[in-house]
Amino acid sequence: MSALRVRPVADADLPAIRDIYNHYVRTSTVTYDEIESTEEDWAQKSAKIAAAGIPFLVAETDAGDVLGYALGQPWSPKSAYRFTIENSIYLAPSAAGRGIGRALLAEFLDACRSAGLRQVIAVIADRGADASIALHRKAGFVDVGRLTDVGEKFGESQGVFFLQKSLPFDRLRDPAIKGSGA
Repeated sequence: MSALRVRPVADADLPAIRDIYNHYVRTSTVTYDEIESTEEDWAQKSAKIAAAGIPFLVAETDAGDVLGYALGQPWSPKSAYRFTIENSIYLAPSAAGRGIGRALLAEFLDACRSAGLRQVIAVIADRGADASIALHRKAGFVDVGRLTDVGEKFGESQGVFFLQKSLPFDRLRDPAIKGSGA
C-alpha cells in the first residue's frame, strides 16, 4: 500500500466521494439512500458542513487517489445540540480491510475535538455493516440503542444501531459555559 494521507476535503475530491457513496447506494444497505447523489449534491453538503465548522476529511494515497472519507453533520438543527454531530465514514471498496477506516476515523475524531465538539453519534445499519460497527466500537463508541424496521431498501425492512462517543473537553475553557458558575 502506498502512503496514506488524511486531510480536509477539497472541491476536487467531490467526484471521487460521489462515486464511493453511490457504490453503496446501488449495492448495499449501509446507506438508506435509494437515489444516487450528484457532484452538486456533494458541493452543497460540503459547503454546509464547512459553514457549521464540522470536520470533513478524506483519506488519499500519495498519488492523490481518494480511498475514503469521514464527515460530520449536525445531529439536530436545534441550538442545544450544537456540540453533537452524526458521523459518516465510507471507503472505496478496494480500501476495505486495510486499516484505512481506522486511520480516517482517528483523524476525524481528533478534528472533532479540535473543533470543540463533544458528542459523536454513529447511526449504522443493522445489517451488512458489521465492519463499521466493529470499527466504531474499537474507537471507543458505545452502544446506546437500536431501532428496528424504520426503513426499507431493496424490498426489506431495515433498522439502525446507535453508537455514541463522548469527546473530552475543558469545561472551564468552554465558551458555552463560561460565566455559568460551573
